[in-house]
Amino acid sequence: MAPNAHDRDDRPAEEADLSARLQRLGEKLDQHRPSKASSDASAPRSGTRFAGFARGFRLSSELVAGVLVGAAIGWSLDHWLGIAPWGMIVFLLVGFVAGVVNVMRAAGVMPEQDARRRDT
Repeated sequence: MAPNAHDRDDRPAEEADLSARLQRLGEKLDQHRPSKASSDASAPRSGTRFAGFARGFRLSSELVAGVLVGAAIGWSLDHWLGIAPWGMIVFLLVGFVAGVVNVMRAAGVMPEQDARRRDT
């Protein structure tokens, strides 16, 4: 079926109508969107909002990991050598100290071991 002259004449009019509708839609959307300046000043970014939670989770996991590793070493020494409960008691304390040292390093209170060697 061959296109007739009437179809060719309607295309530019339809494209112009579509373009005008898209422009009106864009303007309406711009009116309903909050401006970037007002949203930046009033609402904190999501990355900074959860940064404290991430840091707290990291510090608490450092402490818990130190205690759990110390307990595991103490329990295995107790089981292997038959010196219960002394291995567990000693290595729980060592694990707690190691966990506190790791928390202090991660928090930036105490310099890392490599930094101390470079300073001397």
